[in-house]
Amino acid sequence: MRPTNRLVYVSDRKSNGSLDLAQLRTFLAVYRAGSLTAAARLVGLTQPTVTTQLRALEDHMGRQLFERLPRGVTPTPAADDLAARLAAPMDALEAIATTSGTLGETVPEPPVLLAGPAEFLAVVVPSLGPLLKQGVRLRITTGLSEDLLAGLRAGSYDLVVSTIRPRGRTLTAEPLADEDFVLVAAPDWSDKIDHDLLIRDGPGALADLPLISYADDLPILRRYWRHVFNTRLVAEPALVIPDLRAVKAAVLAGFGVTVLPRYLCTAEIADGSLRLLLDPEDAPINTGFLAQRAGAHPLPHVALVRDHLVQVARSS
Repeated sequence: MRPTNRLVYVSDRKSNGSLDLAQLRTFLAVYRAGSLTAAARLVGLTQPTVTTQLRALEDHMGRQLFERLPRGVTPTPAADDLAARLAAPMDALEAIATTSGTLGETVPEPPVLLAGPAEFLAVVVPSLGPLLKQGVRLRITTGLSEDLLAGLRAGSYDLVVSTIRPRGRTLTAEPLADEDFVLVAAPDWSDKIDHDLLIRDGPGALADLPLISYADDLPILRRYWRHVFNTRLVAEPALVIPDLRAVKAAVLAGFGVTVLPRYLCTAEIADGSLRLLLDPEDAPINTGFLAQRAGAHPLPHVALVRDHLVQVARSS
């Protein structure tokens, strides 16, 4: 019976012919990308063509190279061995093949597909200028972490900045940065708060203040109330805007009180346009992760972007 996790059927027949370079190129793309969809984009083929070429290569070698997972594929030991022997010479051949003999120009790598929270990427994007000068091309997508991680598994992205740690074997993730959350308001609202009562009683001093949130269920505010005040927040937000940058703008305009990641309002706290209402020793912290497909050996520009993001996060 055909195993359910097999990507393609491998016959017992082994061909005596030479290996096909196109098949090897496709294999290496799948190995590096971790999915057929992403590999098809890298090599400019349709997904059925990628599957056909892998089937032919596996049939030739008499070995299974990949196992199918719920999203993406994972290499077998035979694939690891083949990729280790193939990567350097294929990359060298690719460099020669994509170089014009008269103009000395090279065909650029595909754009790096980066995704993450809009607020974080808005802060990071200005630092990416040097990479663009090196020829790196970027396509950036914003959204919720769960949706973006699903897209990463499916091969829609190369790198994802996620506020949650991905689970399962298809993705790997490394801690990128810790963000702590702060309770802030504009000076007019801050002046109306009994800060001594806030320190002693916490939520009681904030009971009548309008709360500004990026979602109706007040996720960041609820977490702050639970962590700092050790109580459950039961309230209706006065204003909901699904973008933390817009939440900050509303608070700056004097609409009410909110909780924001500190990195998003450091300058405003420093210049006094926002005031820190509390500064607890144990503030709520959330770890951001940089995720990519497991087993992927990224193209040079993807590696450049990954290294740059890690460097920026750790130096901030």
